[in-house]
Amino acid sequence: MLPRFRLLVATLWVGSGWTIGYLVAPTLFATLPDPLQAGRIAGSLFRLEAWLSIACAILLLALFVASRQRDGGVGYRSQMVLVAVMLACTLIGYFGLQPLMAALRETAAASGLMSEPIRARFAMLHGIAGVLYLFQSVLGIALIWRIR
Repeated sequence: MLPRFRLLVATLWVGSGWTIGYLVAPTLFATLPDPLQAGRIAGSLFRLEAWLSIACAILLLALFVASRQRDGGVGYRSQMVLVAVMLACTLIGYFGLQPLMAALRETAAASGLMSEPIRARFAMLHGIAGVLYLFQSVLGIALIWRIR
């Protein structure tokens, strides 16, 4: 029963990330006429996704610890490392990069325009966040593939 539950939790985590990041967010920006509104909605969805990621990671780590104790500790280390690195990606993206991007948006909103230096810094942070998200997505494939 534990292997199926681990796979279910990992699939929920990875699948929700793929859905929000690669389907919903791009659709919002392509469909809504106001990019600020699309960004606010996407930001809300990414916030929910971050908290879901944290919950899934903690649950998976607990399940791996329980499985290690039951099975004698064989074969779970690489899966635990994948979960820990994926969790780190979430924490860096949501609690590290996201507040910096929000501060830049607030600065631009306060001044009424987004200057070129603010735009460049925002683009750089957004690019780093995107690469981190892609890295986490690839790690998610490895995690699902390895869960037994």
